[in-house]
Amino acid sequence: MKVYIDNAATTKMSRIAIDAMLPYMETYYGNPSSLHSVGQEAAEAMQKARETVAKYLGCEAREITFTSGGSEADNQAIISAATMGEKKGKKHIISTTFEHHAVLHMLDKLEKQGFEITLLDVHENGVVSPQQVASAIREDTCLVTVMYANNEIGSIQPITEIGSICKEKGVIFHTDAVQVAGHLPIHVKDQNIDMLSLSGHKFHGPKGIGALYVKKGIPLTNVIEGGAQERGKRGGTENIPAIVGMAVAFEDACEHMEIHSQKVSKLRDKLIEGLSKIPHSILNGDRNDRLPGNVNFCFEGIEGESLLLLLDARGISASSGSACTSGSLDPSHVLLAIGRPLEVAHGSLRLSLSEMNSEEEVDYILEVVPKQIEYLRNMSPIWRDLMSGKKQFML
Repeated sequence: MKVYIDNAATTKMSRIAIDAMLPYMETYYGNPSSLHSVGQEAAEAMQKARETVAKYLGCEAREITFTSGGSEADNQAIISAATMGEKKGKKHIISTTFEHHAVLHMLDKLEKQGFEITLLDVHENGVVSPQQVASAIREDTCLVTVMYANNEIGSIQPITEIGSICKEKGVIFHTDAVQVAGHLPIHVKDQNIDMLSLSGHKFHGPKGIGALYVKKGIPLTNVIEGGAQERGKRGGTENIPAIVGMAVAFEDACEHMEIHSQKVSKLRDKLIEGLSKIPHSILNGDRNDRLPGNVNFCFEGIEGESLLLLLDARGISASSGSACTSGSLDPSHVLLAIGRPLEVAHGSLRLSLSEMNSEEEVDYILEVVPKQIEYLRNMSPIWRDLMSGKKQFML
């Protein structure tokens, strides 16, 4: 059996998205900046897509800027807030220790440019409290950036409460919603979100396309210089097929969100229940406030990479954490942030579902995973030391 269960890394493109894209590769292929009719057909499609994305975020179409994905959107949001803050003498930014590297690496860069960065610790359940944010805000704070839900452990943050605090304090609030868009309801106005990032390939749209919501009145700083595209704030000819495909996929995901969430959550809970029976294992992230499709476990006495290879050989495509760091041998910074010991963090497994998965696939996973963990433990000298008492179990 072939089972793809790495949807947090990327999803399979939906047929509806592919079909929507094809005409803009074959027939309506014009440059939307061109004044002739062929170009204006493309421009009209782009505007319709912008309106669609805005509708399901609860904002105006002119507040949407198309990007190459979530990483670019994160970068532009943070740079824009930092530039705005610096002009006002405010060079303090608040974030968390377990953000996506698109955020953390940009904050590292700004720190070298004289900004002061406060990274809030997260609780063991992977949640940052609104009180932590409120206590960290200072007179010179120009930005709070907290991800909507974590890409590795799936824990959902109290975004609405954090947004209210930032509004009260007069601080710009950005959230990386890449894992949430299309899977949980978003309304940027009601939630007091000033900037939000999303990426098309996380909800069955194409790769290489994303969007940044920026509240009207917040000036964007260019990350890509060039022409006058995206109201002069993002140079480069727009990728019309991808923009159209993302908008259609987003609309489809949002319209079917409730039924998909019910199905995926049921499969998630079955996986969690089954994997919890494996001795010396622990679920990462909050048990209840987590993404519908996220399952993340640590298993003591094994290496996550070895487990992934064994699972792949048996047709199961999974991951040990973020796809953006899959080439690294370092343990997940997210797992370290929630207090997992180094040795335990190395033995992680992330299974991320979509509505395309089935109960039969979950049954197969629950049949295969325990056997592979037992196999790896039987080969491990560390496991022998744990079983003999030479070392103490941590889980």
